[in-house]
Amino acid sequence: MCRGEEFSLEELYSLALKNSETIKISEEDLYISERDKDRAMAVLFPTLSTFGSHTRYKEEKRGTTFTTQPEYSTSWGLRLDQSLSLSGRELTALKMAKETIVKSSFDLDNVKEGYLLNVASAYYDLLKSKKAAEIAGANVDRLTKHRDAAQTRLKVGEVTKTVLLRAEAELLGAQSELIKADNNLKLAKTVLARTVGISEDYDVKDSQQASDLNFLTANCRPVTADCFKQTALTERTELKTIELERKIAEDEIKYTKGLYWPTLSVEGVYSRREDHPSSSFAIKENIYGTLKLNFPFFGGGLRVAEVSQSRARLRQAEYRLSDLKKSVNVEVENAYLNLITESGILDKLQAEVDYARDNYNAVSKQFEYGLANSIDIMDANTLLVTTERELANAKYDYQLSILKLKRVTGILLKTVTAQFK
Repeated sequence: MCRGEEFSLEELYSLALKNSETIKISEEDLYISERDKDRAMAVLFPTLSTFGSHTRYKEEKRGTTFTTQPEYSTSWGLRLDQSLSLSGRELTALKMAKETIVKSSFDLDNVKEGYLLNVASAYYDLLKSKKAAEIAGANVDRLTKHRDAAQTRLKVGEVTKTVLLRAEAELLGAQSELIKADNNLKLAKTVLARTVGISEDYDVKDSQQASDLNFLTANCRPVTADCFKQTALTERTELKTIELERKIAEDEIKYTKGLYWPTLSVEGVYSRREDHPSSSFAIKENIYGTLKLNFPFFGGGLRVAEVSQSRARLRQAEYRLSDLKKSVNVEVENAYLNLITESGILDKLQAEVDYARDNYNAVSKQFEYGLANSIDIMDANTLLVTTERELANAKYDYQLSILKLKRVTGILLKTVTAQFK
């Protein structure tokens, strides 16, 4: 493995939050929502525009009976327009736009949390692959020594050719496993680099504090699944998002009902005309204003349909909120039980590895003195390799299970950002 810059999980989190295109897309969604609010705000202000024209007349059309047509004329003016619904639809639209900004902010946090968990998963997969490669390398070393010992004993007639052949076969198998482990390590390294957005010339530190339980259990005494479920119902950004969708749907009903109300339009115009040569009969300036009230008393059923659609969207939001709460409870229960399971497995496997290591050392000694055969030492070695792999996987699965519980309770992003301060 190339030895470049070494990163902890916390440092990888920080890099991923800066480099991830997925997160940047959500940040742009938030920016778009903020601009939608600006658009909704702009409707509340009048529109001011200007106009102008320049006209030149042909020679033969200048003279008339009563007036003298000018050689050319120039006119310009200003126009002010404002149209507002008496129902206050524009203010409702502004409120909906502001709520959408908050919703987009929650969506962004949700994307960040999901991505941080992806980073952690790729990080622990890399640590698993590193440990697997180390175990495979150590296995090759042990089996090489066993093969050498078998060769020595064969020369003095203490074992048969079959013992050496089996030792050679076991060594070849271990070497193949080492090649696979090295390739898996390279792949895991590539996946993490792609997820975080860094070059592949790097290494990682084994960060124990990244999966600390203290922040998770600080507000849960005693530590129970129900306590975590309550935390999730308060903290999960998806629930906050759907709650805002419900509020927006309520406002949308009010907005669409505003179609039944009249619209008041105001128009003010100032214009000026200049002729050359000037005519005393031409009006030089003109100022006027218009006030209109538009009352749409029939729309072919359009307004009824739009209000019905808005009410349906409100019901959808309420159904989604209820369904998500149920799903969150199941997710928390599953993550909590998985954490308990991984914790129990970790304790048992540590004892198994200690036993397997002592057993292998004892059988190796016995083999040297002819008290154990080749099958005994191969079985002892297989047990040691298996338990070491299982312990390494359980160690990192346990740490990842803590982060998964933080994710489903909605506090993963909060704990990560707290580490940056």
